[in-house]
Amino acid sequence: MAEDGAPPGAVEVRTGVLLVNLGTPDAPQPAEVRRYLREFLGDPRVLDGPALRRWLLLHLVILPRRPRVTARAYAKIWTPEGSPLLVHGEALRRALARELGPEYAVVLGMRYGRPSLREAAERLAAADVARILALPLFPQWSEAASGSAAAKLRQEVARADAPPASVLPPFYAEPRFVAAVAAVAAPRLAELRPDHVLFSYHGLPERQVRAADRSGRHCLADPGCCDAIGAANARCYRAHCFATTRAVAGALGLASDAHSTSFQSRLGRTPWIRPFTDEVLPRLAARGVRRLAVLCPSFVADCLETLEEIGIRAADQWRALGGVALRLVPSLNAEPVWVRAVADWVRERA
Repeated sequence: MAEDGAPPGAVEVRTGVLLVNLGTPDAPQPAEVRRYLREFLGDPRVLDGPALRRWLLLHLVILPRRPRVTARAYAKIWTPEGSPLLVHGEALRRALARELGPEYAVVLGMRYGRPSLREAAERLAAADVARILALPLFPQWSEAASGSAAAKLRQEVARADAPPASVLPPFYAEPRFVAAVAAVAAPRLAELRPDHVLFSYHGLPERQVRAADRSGRHCLADPGCCDAIGAANARCYRAHCFATTRAVAGALGLASDAHSTSFQSRLGRTPWIRPFTDEVLPRLAARGVRRLAVLCPSFVADCLETLEEIGIRAADQWRALGGVALRLVPSLNAEPVWVRAVADWVRERA
């Protein structure tokens, strides 16, 4: 018999790999969307502030109104296989498992919704892995996404009596991530020949950016605060986004005046990081830009924010502004170059 009583010739699974993404409702229906938003926006790291104010905002403002609107948006991008975020996540999981081989158990867990992090941790515990490597699929660090996912992950791993998880760091300017984004974008840009390339990232409230400033004096203090990463903004989401733009634009050979950065998906009336994507589009059109390519490198899988917010709504806005074409460059999804990059990171740390 082989070690641990495994049958002769069996391969022992030693390393568990947990891919973590944000989550998605089970169906594009108001009830399912309401359930998802209640869990998502009920997280105090996401909808932050005093508990009573958060409860009132969520239960009296957001949940009575937003599920119907969001469900209609999801319905526009839903596939026969389900939510694009989940479909691409499962495709990445399968491809990564093939790439890594039988010594690795690869699972997908969502911070909110299903498959949950609890289910993922229980699967790895049942596989009797010796170690767990967790990769939050958020290139840029934020307390709302990266911090919340890491905290929930550790809680569920301990509850499942699985080995402690090592959480891989943000990869906003990691060379293989940058190369993968550039490899996916390059043929699309060559086909479109855009006048301008816009890098559009998910937004974040300004207060959350300031909270990540270790000095309390750097972030959002002046227009050049995100020009470089230093001690004060080492965990600044906005600075990470600009670093991604610089790295990917460099890999694509884009001139400094041929690309720009913006932020989408803001919620509520509190100040969010700027510039806003829907306000940048009119300025680009006024400059004479007609063919626009949009990359969304805060997302590694296409989802509501890329396919509906940019691919449909922003494209409609662009046409109304007189633009000829707005092309959404696909996210990394399960592209082979991305699968190989993730596999390399895992092997280096296993």
